[in-house]
Amino acid sequence: MSLIKNHKWIAALALALLISLGISIYSLAKVSGGSAPDTGAGMQQRGGEGASFRSGERGVFPGNRNGSQAAGQQSRWEGGLRSAASAGDSSAAGDFDGWPQSTAEGGSQNAASGGKDSSAQGQNGGQQSEVPGDPQNAADGSGSGSGFTRPSGMNPGGFGSDGQYGLALAVYAALFAGLLGAAFYYAKAGRLRINESRRGLLIGLLLAVGLFLKLAAAPWISGYRGDIRFFTTWAQEAAHGLGSFYENSSSDYPPLYIYILYATGKIVTLPQIESFFLTLIKLPSIIADAVTAWLLYKAASRRLPFETALLIAGFYMFNPAVLINATFWGQVDSFFTMIVVAAVLAVTRRKLGWGAFFLTLSILMKPQGIIYSPVLLFALLRTGKPGPWLKAAAIAAVTTVIIALPFSAGKNPLWLYQLYSSTVGEYPYASVNAFNLFGLLGANYKNSSSIFLFFSYHVWSMIFIAAATLLSGWYYLRSRNAAFASLSALLLISGVFTFSSSMHERYLFPAAALALLACVYFQDKRLLWMAFGFSATIFLNTYAVYYGYTSRGGHVGFLLFFSALINIALCILLVRVMLDRSRQPNALSLEAALLPEQV
Repeated sequence: MSLIKNHKWIAALALALLISLGISIYSLAKVSGGSAPDTGAGMQQRGGEGASFRSGERGVFPGNRNGSQAAGQQSRWEGGLRSAASAGDSSAAGDFDGWPQSTAEGGSQNAASGGKDSSAQGQNGGQQSEVPGDPQNAADGSGSGSGFTRPSGMNPGGFGSDGQYGLALAVYAALFAGLLGAAFYYAKAGRLRINESRRGLLIGLLLAVGLFLKLAAAPWISGYRGDIRFFTTWAQEAAHGLGSFYENSSSDYPPLYIYILYATGKIVTLPQIESFFLTLIKLPSIIADAVTAWLLYKAASRRLPFETALLIAGFYMFNPAVLINATFWGQVDSFFTMIVVAAVLAVTRRKLGWGAFFLTLSILMKPQGIIYSPVLLFALLRTGKPGPWLKAAAIAAVTTVIIALPFSAGKNPLWLYQLYSSTVGEYPYASVNAFNLFGLLGANYKNSSSIFLFFSYHVWSMIFIAAATLLSGWYYLRSRNAAFASLSALLLISGVFTFSSSMHERYLFPAAALALLACVYFQDKRLLWMAFGFSATIFLNTYAVYYGYTSRGGHVGFLLFFSALINIALCILLVRVMLDRSRQPNALSLEAALLPEQV
């Protein structure tokens, strides 16, 4: 008993780990026994895509990456109907129950328009099509771009979620906010003291508890069905060979994450693994949550009291905004954010070669990685030497060639550039369910070429992006502090999301981690409030789209109005913080804000 009393924190977390591990094993055992609910994403052995995986069947999706339809293509968009395979290609029809299919003349497999970053919302969660020539598109002038959009929300059998666990998730978010607020309050009052010498074990136990709890929940939550189905089909196609992946799949993702899907596709062909396909799709992002939390802890442990560093890691690991993205939705923003945080950490430590490496990986993961590239450019500018530029360029080039080479056989040398170009132009809308300025103005799914106050939404977007980039660069260079990379990265993503066009609801996701990282480096309690604020708006935006509380029209609901205003206010506050910190780099200490003076 004395051992437990002396190490009560480790004992409590060890008990929590045993419980979470037991729940996870039980959950996965039930899935293996076929007791998991039908996800509708074809993950189960009873007739979905997972069942046909080894037979080599490939699902066919309407449209292509350029948003056009193949000649003679026929599409069926009525819910629950299945299209017939074209003559001579019996494998063209996917094995998706209730999945709208399309076939091209001659049995060719089409690529999906928009690929993964679409979360288009049908009114009231119902299915809507958006194909070239659709009257709705003609009416609002948005007929160009994506060949189809995907409705979100409670839409069983369709693209969106099945609507389950919404109340439980909302209750969890409220409890999390209350408990976290109490934890920081007790820390500030000096009543949170962790007298443990084995601090590495303690943080390891905390992150392991979070990981196993998410792993236990993952198989029972069907996710955003359209996105899960895309990942399923891409994993299947990648397993057939990387060289022909982009010709035979619907993917518009750059190559990096395809390696993860390749491994997933190979693993699922092993005996008794097939029923865990949905879990395997979510697993990389769930692991990335723990890695990002660990990176934040490592940065914080060097500058802040252990209690505060532990709170920051727990804040991220159990954050509802993080939970809904990977464990519920099944998206990959957690994996992307892990790479971005690693890149920013490298730049803050003046390891620009590693910064170039991780930044290149982020761009090869998602085109949104380009948003963070100015951070490295600012750091290189401050060196005033050509050597770091050449080294960074060489590392970026070699990394790109190595990652892209297995996909490049028989392709145009510019194929990767063309992939990015087609992806960037897929959603020519002022907003794509983003709770930002253009969403606040009622421009959700309004064509970005539409005029607003003398300029088009697209032109306004370019103006705001230029302003955010110049501001972040000005403060970074003025501060002469390498740690300003975290603030610059935060301003870039929050400014671009809040004031730019073609933003999806999930693009703000890295802001939660970057706000915590900036808080660690600058020890400013306003940045801690930003971490709370961005976490709240990220959660509300993702929750609204996932559960179907958004509208494609100009209607501005309470969640959009409230969240968009908060995002705008947080951006303004961030500019003020950067101004203050560039003038007074040694101002307010987070340790002083959270903890009393040490006795």
